[in-house]
Amino acid sequence: MKTLSQDLIELQQKVRHFIEHEIKPFENDLRQDSHGPSNELRVELIEKARQYNLLTPHASLEMGGQGWTHLQKAVAFEEAGYSPLGPIAMNIHAPDEGNIHLMDIVANESQKKRWLQPMVEGKIRSCFAMTEPAPGAGSDPSMLLTTAVQDGDDYIINGRKWLITGADGAEVAIIMAKMEDGSASMFLTDTSADGFILEKNMNAMDSCFAGGHGILRFENLRIPKENVLGEIGKGFKYAQVRLAPARLTHCMRWLGQARRAHDIATEYARERQSFGQRLGDHQGVGFMLADNEQDLLTTRLSIHYCAQVLDMNDKANYESSLVKVISSENIWKIIDRSLQILGGQAITDENLVCKIFKDARGFRIYDGANEVHRMSIAKKLMNRKI
Repeated sequence: MKTLSQDLIELQQKVRHFIEHEIKPFENDLRQDSHGPSNELRVELIEKARQYNLLTPHASLEMGGQGWTHLQKAVAFEEAGYSPLGPIAMNIHAPDEGNIHLMDIVANESQKKRWLQPMVEGKIRSCFAMTEPAPGAGSDPSMLLTTAVQDGDDYIINGRKWLITGADGAEVAIIMAKMEDGSASMFLTDTSADGFILEKNMNAMDSCFAGGHGILRFENLRIPKENVLGEIGKGFKYAQVRLAPARLTHCMRWLGQARRAHDIATEYARERQSFGQRLGDHQGVGFMLADNEQDLLTTRLSIHYCAQVLDMNDKANYESSLVKVISSENIWKIIDRSLQILGGQAITDENLVCKIFKDARGFRIYDGANEVHRMSIAKKLMNRKI
C-alpha cells in the first residue's frame, strides 16, 4: 500500500537508482581505510551526485541546495544510507549535514560566502568541536572546559576536544567554548590557523565517516570577532538548532544501513540449505526475519512522524529524543539479527554486514547517549500537565 505522495515516491526511486547503479560499485574501492573513504574517493563520488542533481539537496535554495523538507530527507536519506558511501556521495553525512543546517540558519552573509558555500558545493569538509575528554563536556554540554577569553576584537580559545568526527581533513571547524560569564558561544575558524592542532586520529570501531574521529587541541587560538557564529552567549541555543534535526538524520541514514543488512540476510536465508530445507524455513531464522520487518516498519514510521513535526516548525526536542532511542535500538537489533543469520561469514570483512555492524554500534552513544535521552523524556513526562 502506498503511503507516500507521488513526488516522494519519485524522489525515493531516483535516489535508489543512483545508489544502486553509481555508488554501490565503489563499496570495495581500495581508497578506504579504518578512518573512512579518502578525499580522492569522496571527490569522485560527489561528482557523481552532482551529475544526478543530488548533491547537498538539504541545503537552502539560497545556498544552491533544493531546500528539502524533513520528510523529503527522511525518504531520500534512508535510500542514501543503503550504501555506506551514499551519504558521503550526496554530501549529507555527519558532521557536514548538521553544520550546513546550522550555518544556513545562523551564519552571516560573509561567513556563508567564505565557508558555507564551499561546503554546499562539496569543495571542503567541516567538523563540529563540542565533545571533550572527561571531566569536560560529553552528553552534558554545560560541562564545557574549553574557554574563550576576549582580547580586544579577538577571542582566545584554549582547550581540548576529542571524538571530533571529520576533524582530519576538515578545512573549517565550529568550536563551542565557555565564556568568562559561564555562557557558551560558537566560533568559526580555518583549521590551518595557528593554535589549531590535530593531535591524532583515533582508531574507532566505525569506518564510515570521512576523516574519522580526531583529538583536537587549541593553544591560544585567536579568532576575530567577525568569526563568531551568531551571537556571543547563545552557544547552547544554537546547539539545539543543530542537534535535534541532525539527530533525526542519523536515524534516517542508519535505517538504510539496517535495511541493507536485512536484505543481505534475507537473500542468504532464501538460498542457503541447512538440515534439508532453506535456512529461512527454519522457524528460529524465519522469526528473526519477521522481527526485522517489524522493527524496520516501526522505525520508519517514527522517523516520518518526527520529520513532519519538524516540518511544522516545531523544535521537536522531545520527539527527536523518542525517535533517536527507538531508531538506534531497533536498528541495532535488526543488524545484530542479520549478522546472526549470516553466521561466520558476517564476522569477517568478506561480508558488508560486518562493516555495518561495527559502524552502527556507536549510534546508541553519539548525538546523546540513549540513557540521557531517556532521562530527558522522563523529566518532561514528570513535568507534563495532564
